[in-house]
Amino acid sequence: MSNSRLALQHIPNGWSAKDLPDLTGKRFLITGGTSGIGKEAARELVRAGAQVTITARNQEKAERTQKELSSQLISTLQLDLADLNSVRKAAREFEGDLDVLILNAGVMAVPFTRTADDFELQMGTNHLGHFAFAGLLSKRIKSRVVTISSQAHRTGSFGDGSVQTIRDICLGRNKYQPWGAYGASKLANLLFTFELERIANARGYGFNAFAAHPGYSNTNLQSVGPQMRGSLREERATAFMNSIIAQSAAKGALPTLCAATFPNLYGASYIGPDGLMEMRGHPKATRARSIAYDQSLARNLWNVSEELTGVQWH
Repeated sequence: MSNSRLALQHIPNGWSAKDLPDLTGKRFLITGGTSGIGKEAARELVRAGAQVTITARNQEKAERTQKELSSQLISTLQLDLADLNSVRKAAREFEGDLDVLILNAGVMAVPFTRTADDFELQMGTNHLGHFAFAGLLSKRIKSRVVTISSQAHRTGSFGDGSVQTIRDICLGRNKYQPWGAYGASKLANLLFTFELERIANARGYGFNAFAAHPGYSNTNLQSVGPQMRGSLREERATAFMNSIIAQSAAKGALPTLCAATFPNLYGASYIGPDGLMEMRGHPKATRARSIAYDQSLARNLWNVSEELTGVQWH
């Protein structure tokens, strides 16, 4: 996309949740909707009249969130993206069509762990689980797939970009660095989005693909790694920094809400905050790092993702 094309989208300065259109009768599904960006997005979508399904690994937590949001428009779905059996079960249990699928759930900078399917946890959760879930629902999506990435994609790498290297990273066969793996998973989110838009156009899917990032927002995502490492000091330091520097989760959810609802966005648009270094602010159309638009790398990642998950997009 050229800068001139981005400018044609006309997201107004200061766009906020108050600018959401009437969403009565629209169906949204948000992965990881029990906290942070996902929960705040769900809150605003139901306020605008949408029917929203939130997913969670823990059904009790999902039900507590449903009660907190106190809306008959909220429903829950149990889903563990780190387990393909759970992914397939959730896709079967979700009934009917949906307008917008928001791929929001994730883990960040955790110690080396494998998923139930022997994938490296961050690639398995942030990319492969979402790839499979979206693929299984693809024929029922009517409008948009929105994938949540991060500025950390700028640090991500797939080495030489070959199928074998990508496979090794997904399976945790490379030298593991928590932040490097997180960056790769967030780069994968963007490669997936842009390749999905190309495939959707070629195959006549009824939806477009978009991506968003929340900047630096105060969510519990940053605390997962310290918790898994058993580092109370690091967890407290992270919470302190969040409280001082980060914007609220509600503000961080605005790019997601904009990507999911703003009318007449070009497919493959990437939405982030408009403030300094895109760390905070109101939504704007932005550009990812150039490698995120590498079509050869995207095709290789797509092929590896189909191979490892067993989910073929048709």
